[in-house]
Amino acid sequence: MLEPVVQESTPALIARTLRRAISEGEFPPGTQLGEAALARQLGVSRGPLREAIQRLTQEGLLVSHRNRGAKVPDLTPEAVSDMYLLRSTIERAAVERVLELGRGPETADRLDAAVDAMAALTGSPDSPEMVAADLEFHHELVEAAASERLSRVHETVIVETSMCLRAMQATYTEGQDRVDEHRALAAAVRAGDLAHAVATLDEHMRDGVGRLNSPVSAPE
Repeated sequence: MLEPVVQESTPALIARTLRRAISEGEFPPGTQLGEAALARQLGVSRGPLREAIQRLTQEGLLVSHRNRGAKVPDLTPEAVSDMYLLRSTIERAAVERVLELGRGPETADRLDAAVDAMAALTGSPDSPEMVAADLEFHHELVEAAASERLSRVHETVIVETSMCLRAMQATYTEGQDRVDEHRALAAAVRAGDLAHAVATLDEHMRDGVGRLNSPVSAPE
């Protein structure tokens, strides 16, 4: 049976456009977004734009200040650690749910497909394509849990994750390191070894925080 077509409101469309722009690095951390200029750029009125900005502010993707417009938050060490804490919680719950449902092998197949895409890009460890393949791996992991609420929260976190991955690109001098980390997690999921999968995931998250908060990766 055909489902009714759901039309998005203008603020929802604007929010989706801005969310994608932040995720893809068009508005890097620290970017100030002037309301008037942004409205002209998007070709929209300021009313729905304000509502869209309010939505993204509630999601933590923008910080809004009176008379100063909106700003993409800086990736401070505290913000990075807090974001990875939430990521770890979501993805650990996803792993537990996947294995509880007995979906380890089929989930691992999808995870390995994402890792294969990463492996094909080891010569370009800092490319946008590598970032996209990395994000796809974690998206597949959470989607496999078949939890609407986990997926909903992860959708917001994945935008911040994209910001972090772009910031840490220069820390991966060898693309194989990135591939090996994800392959190990996929293997643990395939084996149905919850303790090992969680330990591997936690180590992966600690590595990400370390790369972002190290003096080498900090912005000049």
